[in-house]
Amino acid sequence: MSTAASPLPAISDLDPSAVAQLVADLGLEKYRSAQILDAIWRSDATTWSEVTTLSRRAQEALAGVARFYSAEQLEREDVEDGATSKLLITLSGGAKVEAVLMRYPPDPRRGRGERATICVSSQAGCAVGCPFCATGELGFTRNLTAGEIQDQVRRARQILRGEGRELTNVVFMGMGEPLQNLDPVLASIDGLTDPLRGGIGQRRIVVSTSGVVPGIARLAKVRPQVTLAVSLHAARNALRDLLVPLNRKWPVEEVIAAAAAHARATGRRTTFEVTMIDGINDSPEDAAALAQLLRGSSAHVNLIPMNSVAHTPWQESPAARIEEIAEQLRASGLSVTVRRNRGREAGAACGQLAAERAGAPAPAAVARRRELLVVASAAALKGERSPTPLAPSGPLGGVEQ
Repeated sequence: MSTAASPLPAISDLDPSAVAQLVADLGLEKYRSAQILDAIWRSDATTWSEVTTLSRRAQEALAGVARFYSAEQLEREDVEDGATSKLLITLSGGAKVEAVLMRYPPDPRRGRGERATICVSSQAGCAVGCPFCATGELGFTRNLTAGEIQDQVRRARQILRGEGRELTNVVFMGMGEPLQNLDPVLASIDGLTDPLRGGIGQRRIVVSTSGVVPGIARLAKVRPQVTLAVSLHAARNALRDLLVPLNRKWPVEEVIAAAAAHARATGRRTTFEVTMIDGINDSPEDAAALAQLLRGSSAHVNLIPMNSVAHTPWQESPAARIEEIAEQLRASGLSVTVRRNRGREAGAACGQLAAERAGAPAPAAVARRRELLVVASAAALKGERSPTPLAPSGPLGGVEQ
């Protein structure tokens, strides 16, 4: 096994031309390239020695230059009667990321067959620091490589094949801000959509962002069929400054304009995500501001109950209030879905499992963090804007005093 200090490259970080070059450099037969790609994406192998289509010489030669998987360790737990599988993946250097595999039954009313979606991480931790998010509270460790992203999908496909299912969708909504790691994300999408590798259609891939405006513009140019999702959470700048600290750099109006430009350039409808927080962003005034912001667009809005996390004093909005907000938005002409969180019963949502394994911050830091959020949210609800975000209280970042 490779060491954490100097790991061998993962085979999934190599595109087909690079695999062909590797085969040539090792003095292997040319046809081994196709066997390698097939083994990576379509076999149940987890090590080179399990790739039975390769000779022992080829197995040993490849094991000396490339890891079959980028994961050093993988833990799996099935929840919700097997509808959801949470994967905790330890990468080289000890970084931990999460992926969540969700299975959906057929929906004849919408003309949908059975679906399976993998929610992948693009970073270990996250630098954005949204205070309602367990990942944001962790802080930022590092970016993932394209291979580390693709390997989350490879593992999900293996799990599903064992159940007689196929993976249908990939969403970049796990740990991290994908557009702050855009080159590896784009390279991973290339691998996922390449017929020789993942073979997934671009339209079955969703990339979520908290509002990195230049990244939205670039995504529209280079991957026009990928669906864009924007983590909006608030329509008013003072409140969004608190909930999504990137709003200080790219205010909500700029984010909406970038999303609209993406929709015009690609013909793809944008989805806006709003995490519903009791007493913070769930008033009729919030809904009216959101309706005004998205007026005239073909956008879709997902309303998502907040996952409770220890470092924040906030709770999810009551279900009845979420439905009221949904009806108000629908009356304004918007398409709206109230989304049920998957994996909540076992802490599989929004970085909760990785945060748990990282260790709880000191109680004093959590208490101080909660106090700061109470003060900051009261100011934001009055329309007061703060020039600086609150620092995370988690193990990767200290709380402001």
